[in-house]
Amino acid sequence: MAGALTVDTLNSSTGVLATQNGMTGVAKAWVAFNGTTNTIRSSFNVTSTTKIGTGNYQINLTTAMPNANYAVIGMCQYQNNAGQTILEGPSDATTSSFEVWSRANNNTAYDSDLINVSVFSS
Repeated sequence: MAGALTVDTLNSSTGVLATQNGMTGVAKAWVAFNGTTNTIRSSFNVTSTTKIGTGNYQINLTTAMPNANYAVIGMCQYQNNAGQTILEGPSDATTSSFEVWSRANNNTAYDSDLINVSVFSS
């Protein structure tokens, strides 16, 4: 039988929203933010970013991961002749938050205007 099923809300039997967080192989959270102003440009499953220090940020998740063994992938924008840029992390990972750092190629911390981070978990 062919057809389409359209629903407003899809929940599992436990009441947890069974969309992106309930699927495998897709990002469970992501955020694009300005590290200079600590302003979120766009996000999914991220409540906030906290600037801890120059080039050091805590990403706070809306819905917790099932454990702290998740993968974080990210990038930060090249700027101010900083050379190759590196986004390091995660560190101090819990089910609800983790830290990342933006670094220049000489390992100097700096605030990038554009930082993108994605989280993958089971």
